[in-house]
Amino acid sequence: MQAKLEQYKIFKAVADTGNITAAARDMYISQSAVSQTVNSLENSLGVRLFARSKKGVTLTRDGSTLYEYVSAALALLESGEAKLNESKELISGELVIGASNTLTEFYLLPFLRQYHKQYPGVRVRIINGTSRRVMNALDAGLADLAFATTNEKPDDYDSYLCFKTHTAFVAAPDYPIDFGKTYSLEEISAMPLILLEQEAGSRRFLENIFLKKGLRLNPEIELASYELLISLAAIGLGVAGVTEEFSETAFKNDKVKRLKLDIELPTRAVSMLTAKQTPPSTAAAKFMDLVKYHNFL
Repeated sequence: MQAKLEQYKIFKAVADTGNITAAARDMYISQSAVSQTVNSLENSLGVRLFARSKKGVTLTRDGSTLYEYVSAALALLESGEAKLNESKELISGELVIGASNTLTEFYLLPFLRQYHKQYPGVRVRIINGTSRRVMNALDAGLADLAFATTNEKPDDYDSYLCFKTHTAFVAAPDYPIDFGKTYSLEEISAMPLILLEQEAGSRRFLENIFLKKGLRLNPEIELASYELLISLAAIGLGVAGVTEEFSETAFKNDKVKRLKLDIELPTRAVSMLTAKQTPPSTAAAKFMDLVKYHNFL
């Protein structure tokens, strides 16, 4: 295929110049090599491409037909190479990130802002969803990288730990409960709970903690939005299971207060993941560098 491509490049050069000597000079190869290439191409196609004369060469009818296609194909290849170079230099291109709404808002926004400022020509798309959904997008090649709290197939991904999260149960400051008391998980499970929907990774995480104690969670309110957990708890509708790192503003503004527990709940890890079999694009690698540099600081 490569040899054929070179033949067509030489064919076009000869057609453009109308002279084998001039084509050889422009392509920095010998005149005999050009002549041999043209002869070889004509023999392989079984047609005469050029009419020869002492003044030079001109395209035959068959040669003109071929010239139209060769010119279009080579122009398309040059355009593709130019696009690749632009992408490598991050003048253009695309970056697709898989992440939940919560992680996007509370963790990724500063990185996205800085990335867009540095590389405005790169189109950034975000696939929102649970950890499971964004990992499926990474598996299918629909995302360049994913931010998730689960990695069910560690052999398939390169993983970089971004930060760890802590779970807390919170309620409005005036909620009829004793905030000075230390509660067991059994007592928590009997409260009017406000939790994320069952598909959410943090919900499954909580379920597993309670199941290990032989307890089942039966929340009164299940939500798809993390922000509503705080909002509904703040107006006294129940006790919400939240991630402390994403609730700092609510704590600072006294919208909700933590309940004391008699055990320390396990932490969860939020990781940045890429598929091992697919090296990250230049656009993805630059975003990963931003995240890693932030963690280094």
